[in-house]
Amino acid sequence: MIIVLRPDATRKQIDHIIAKVKKLGLKTMVSSGVERTIIGVIGEEDILRVQPLEAFPGVEKVMAILKPYKLVSREFRRENTVVNADGVKIGGKKIVVMAGPCSVENLKGLLAIGKKVKSSGAAVLRGGAFKPRSSPYSFQGLGEEGLKHLAAVKKQTGLKVVTEVMDTRDVALVEKYADILQVGARNMQNFNLLKEVGLSKKPVLLKRGIAATVKEFLMSAEYVLSNGNFNCILCERGIRTFEDATRNTLDLSAVPLIKKLSHLPVIVDPSHGTGKWDLVAAMSKAAVAAGADGLIIEVHPNPEEAFSDGAQSLLPEKFAEMMKELRPVAKAVGRDV
Repeated sequence: MIIVLRPDATRKQIDHIIAKVKKLGLKTMVSSGVERTIIGVIGEEDILRVQPLEAFPGVEKVMAILKPYKLVSREFRRENTVVNADGVKIGGKKIVVMAGPCSVENLKGLLAIGKKVKSSGAAVLRGGAFKPRSSPYSFQGLGEEGLKHLAAVKKQTGLKVVTEVMDTRDVALVEKYADILQVGARNMQNFNLLKEVGLSKKPVLLKRGIAATVKEFLMSAEYVLSNGNFNCILCERGIRTFEDATRNTLDLSAVPLIKKLSHLPVIVDPSHGTGKWDLVAAMSKAAVAAGADGLIIEVHPNPEEAFSDGAQSLLPEKFAEMMKELRPVAKAVGRDV
């Protein structure tokens, strides 16, 4: 349920409404828009039916949110959410590009990649310090050493850092080094992890699970917002279908659909979405045309020697070429890269 306040509602009136709702054992979330302030109420809505909320000073109307995801929905917030990751704004006019290796391998190599992707226009460095792998015998990441490498490259290049957190016990550690906490596709429904990053002050990049519906995806984001963290970025990275010519099926129809249903920014991962480096540029341009707020791209100077996902990694020069090709596409849809 949402309580829509009058434009002239005072702080005292808002605090009075919040206190009344909390006294009933319900949780409140306040969204201050351009024209209206809205109070979202989380919990058993039948409890509220005994309270004449419309009669409270400052209240314009009370509405039920019909969708199962409440805080994520356009009903709760009409305006697009713009997530601020230490100065990099995701969800505005500028399309934010995140780029780097799948895995952090060593400091020297990471720094070289960081410098190259920044010179081509990337604003965020991606790289995995903790790697969820299908096989327990595959490279699992450098852990805190990898996080330190990411922080060192950030210091030298000015790039912000996005990296994955896999375990509730590691959230505080990753927070020390990263600007954006990534929850990977395999953990999209790890509800304890979602709750934990929901308590964080850092933005969260939530990837869609390999077999998740859009509704399930948005319900996972609801866990993050319901714990107080509204700085959530959604990432379409392909879903598993019967098609085996590509690693996954990149569902670009999800981009405009999610933006219709939710106020959260949406980015696209064409590297995991296709699994083939030579499809990444085409799907990146398609993602921008579809309305994506950003891209997350894997880049490696020697894909044959990459510790993971070499087949889908762009060479730095190919990444630079792709960034140039993105600009006219972005301009055609009223965006910048």
